[in-house]
Amino acid sequence: MQSHELLREVFDKKAAKEISADLELSTSMIYKWAQPAANDGGVENPLDRIEALIQSTGDQRIAQWICQRAGGFFIVNPKNVPHPHFLIPATNQIVQEFADLLAVIATAAADNKITSPEAEQIRARWEKLKSATEGFVAACENGDFDALRSAKRQ
Repeated sequence: MQSHELLREVFDKKAAKEISADLELSTSMIYKWAQPAANDGGVENPLDRIEALIQSTGDQRIAQWICQRAGGFFIVNPKNVPHPHFLIPATNQIVQEFADLLAVIATAAADNKITSPEAEQIRARWEKLKSATEGFVAACENGDFDALRSAKRQ
């Protein structure tokens, strides 16, 4: 889905006039965001600008920040789904990441309080666990477990 198509759907749920008032922008600007790219009469909308900023900086913390503000979290999709013979090490990686997270939590909680730096360490380990797990789940969704089972029978 293109960014302008998403915005058009969003504007179907909340009127562009209300959004323009909330953002203190002209209603025509809001409507232009829901049009195709600038060469087709639209303007570069905030979603396109955020995408360009992430591509320019290569810093995924921008997406993470937006997701946190929206009440969620950002997980990077794996670039290469592991081949079936890598699934067992992938499960081991998930278990290790979980163990590492528990170790950080246990160390932080040993004195019955969690400091800000300790909370940051916990968050960092949690993000690594989520990414490792997402890669594994994507491999499963692509049928790698079925291939692994077939290979074992031969």
